[in-house]
Amino acid sequence: MKAKALVCLTPSESRRLIAKGVAALPEVRHALTHGRVVIAVGTTNTYVAEEILGEKMPRGPFVAGFVGPQGLWETPPEIRLHPIVLIRGEKVDRRPREVLEEFGAGDVFIKGANAVDPAGLAGIFLGGASGGTIGLAIGYLAARGAHLVVPVGLEKLVPSVAEAAGRMGTSAVEMATGEPVGLMPLLGARVVTEIEALNVLTGVEASHVGSGGVGGAEGTVTLLLEGERDRVEAAFSLVKSVKGEPPFPLPPARER
Repeated sequence: MKAKALVCLTPSESRRLIAKGVAALPEVRHALTHGRVVIAVGTTNTYVAEEILGEKMPRGPFVAGFVGPQGLWETPPEIRLHPIVLIRGEKVDRRPREVLEEFGAGDVFIKGANAVDPAGLAGIFLGGASGGTIGLAIGYLAARGAHLVVPVGLEKLVPSVAEAAGRMGTSAVEMATGEPVGLMPLLGARVVTEIEALNVLTGVEASHVGSGGVGGAEGTVTLLLEGERDRVEAAFSLVKSVKGEPPFPLPPARER
């Protein structure tokens, strides 16, 4: 018997749900058992790290760039944590560059994004000329055929990542609230939004049917869930389990 359900997720609730979906991906489970996983810093990846490691992560230090009320900022390098490196599920004290040189086809690099479009193409803001962590990683991932997993909430939906990327750049923008940035499209990535997370975890088909809210629900996405009744009920219970996830606090910003 078929069923439908309507659910709303705030940005923090979406991050928690997406993180659960990323942790359940077959390629991630395989790499945690047999290979290498790198979790880059980021707000959504803070939740991903918690779901994979089973431990609480600090809010703020595991973030590089972020969008705050005043615009585009970054956390001070002196308080910033390094990306997490796991080899066969065990955390090791190694830097991403060193491990990326050993990457093979079954290994996984997890990096959040700042934008995603209806075609499923994600994009990430770049403030530094070298491209930051993703600039370091992308060549290794493409050359070796490794997995790039990109968790990103539908609050970040834009019309076209490719079009926006062609018009941005730190030297192309003359004024900015905060730091000017470029935008890199993440071709070939496994993008995980709320829709993919719900499908991986429960098998339902989810549709994005609305956005926005008030009273702390700003950035909320509304989803229609469809499928067999048992799957829809499981998805509805899953959504209820992440309801009440507290908002992500504003990270400290580097002084300009």
